[in-house]
Order: sequence, then structure tokens, then C-alpha cells
Amino acid sequence: MVKIALENGYYLFKLEDILKQNNISINQIARDIETDFRVIKRLMTGDLIELDMIILAKLCNYFQCKLTDIVEYVNKS
Repeated sequence: MVKIALENGYYLFKLEDILKQNNISINQIARDIETDFRVIKRLMTGDLIELDMIILAKLCNYFQCKLTDIVEYVNKS
């Protein structure tokens, strides 16, 4: 899990944990949901400017999970 701090909270990127739990490689998930390896890698590291909702929807469908299982925003208040 990767935590990216912001002024009023933080994001938790959980995709790496999901891949490990399901014994799936980055290459495999990228092929299965027909996206680029780099897109998956950025979702794992939190190194992105914006979230691609189409890719997130594909991941949720693939793993039969909720969006918050992949990425979550936590408010500090």
C-alpha cells in the first residue's frame, strides 16, 4: 500500500496488495484489461496526475471489488 500525503488528507493506493493477494503480475493485469503496463504501475505507486475512471472500472470489474479497495482518499479531519 502506498500513501500519498496531501494538505488535508492522503490517498492510499492499494493495487499492489491486490495483485499480490491474487498472485497476478503487472504484465498479466495489463494484458487482461487491455491497458499499458505503465498505467498499472502508476496506479500502484500513486505517481499520477489524474485517475483514469475507465481503467479503475475495469480493475473493479476484474477483481470484483469496490473503488475504495484500489484507491482511497482519507480526510485528516
